[in-house]
Amino acid sequence: MKLIYIPFQFLWRIYFLLLFAVIFIIHYPIFVFLLASRKRYGMAFKLKRFVAIMSVKLSGLRIKINKDADLTLNKTVVVCPNHTSYLDIALIYCFFPNYFVFMGKHQLRKVPLFGIFFKDQDIGVDRRSKLKAHKAFLRAGGELDKGCSVVMFPEGTISTKAPELKPFKNGPFKLAIEKQVPILPITFVNNFRLFPSKMRMNRIGFPGQAIVVVHQPISTAGMSEDNLISLRQKVYNQIEGSIKNYYEG
Repeated sequence: MKLIYIPFQFLWRIYFLLLFAVIFIIHYPIFVFLLASRKRYGMAFKLKRFVAIMSVKLSGLRIKINKDADLTLNKTVVVCPNHTSYLDIALIYCFFPNYFVFMGKHQLRKVPLFGIFFKDQDIGVDRRSKLKAHKAFLRAGGELDKGCSVVMFPEGTISTKAPELKPFKNGPFKLAIEKQVPILPITFVNNFRLFPSKMRMNRIGFPGQAIVVVHQPISTAGMSEDNLISLRQKVYNQIEGSIKNYYEG
């Protein structure tokens, strides 16, 4: 019976990609203008939010947020979400209103059109070079010093076994401890079902409700590098716990 829905799921996936591309391309000249000056980065961020919100709403996706934190507070944090789908990035812009920068792999600079953000505004990390990775880390620290939140996926890349988590890297936790800013764990519960990164016969994608859990921020005040492993494990346990509660419950 499910085979009947496969053509419709495939058509929806194409529709979503085309919808996002059209909305983005229409606004691309404005992005070029706004990103030409750091003084206009705030406006570029608001435009990115608009593009993300419009793409999600017009695609038929809905967002259900279970939150323990007030995201409207202008508080500098290191945002730490699990990574299960390309949809994760768009959704963060939809529900996180305060200015932030993404920290992602440097290959994103080569993505047509979208790569414009990782030339200056967002931070690309070249993990093959320790020097370049360190420079990216220093820049992220500088953004936090200026009161700007930083989004880092602790798994590094999309988990191919989602919702099972990949091992967390130390970067987000080391950064938060060094700058003494809170970690904000976020759980994307079912994005891997709504828009999987790789299509399979039984997993193509469909419009539905994206479930997001925004956890209570974890303070790093007074922590040192000795607390890094325990902090990393605490965030891992929170995110994994939310996933288990949903799927086992």
